[in-house]
Amino acid sequence: MLDDLQRPPPPALADDDALFLDVDGTLLAFADHPDKVVPDPPLLTLLASVQQRLGGALALLSGRPVGQLQTMFAPLQLPMAGLHGAQLLTAADAALAESDTASWLHALHQRAMQLAHAHPGVLIENKGQALALHWRNAPDAGAAVIAFANASLPQLPGVRLQPGNHVIEFVGSGHDKGRALQQLMQQPPFQGRRPIFIGDDLTDEHGFQAAQHAGGLGVLVGQRGDSHARSALPDINAVHAWLRAATT
Repeated sequence: MLDDLQRPPPPALADDDALFLDVDGTLLAFADHPDKVVPDPPLLTLLASVQQRLGGALALLSGRPVGQLQTMFAPLQLPMAGLHGAQLLTAADAALAESDTASWLHALHQRAMQLAHAHPGVLIENKGQALALHWRNAPDAGAAVIAFANASLPQLPGVRLQPGNHVIEFVGSGHDKGRALQQLMQQPPFQGRRPIFIGDDLTDEHGFQAAQHAGGLGVLVGQRGDSHARSALPDINAVHAWLRAATT
């Protein structure tokens, strides 16, 4: 892993690159509730321009469900991975993962709601194939949330914990953003291109590694020493500026 001072800004986007973008903390700022995060029209126009320049080789890799991403970014039609790769939507609009509620999630959700009642401000987000526990609005509850997650995990075979920015998620152990990137890179219009993945959080580390293993680049948004990303941009505004430069 590299120290922040060793990370240069990414090179200019090339016509034969494939671009993968995280959403929250990368394209859009965090809010006190995930439903309040909405892309504005200029961002949608910018993404459409970059998508056109890359011949369609632009995808979203997010912890949000695919259906939610489609609603947020409409009318754009983008390939995307949701729930950290548990859901995959290709350029051919073929969903490659089930969207039904995971069997292990019901009882866990009930126990998590009891935790939330004991710690006002903790938000439990049921994503169908994943369960996220947010403590952004209850910072003092972070230790209790993490303890709950660690204590619950041994009862959930085939599930792993994915820590993030004031959130920890229960997700299927067979999925992550790196595997999603690899799957998309095997299909048009991504195949044969250099992958660039931009993200901000611990949830994006698998994506950084996968992109760089394929001869591409991981780009960290913000300041964090413990990252595999070889390049960095300081904040969301810098990401938008880098994208705008690719359309001029």
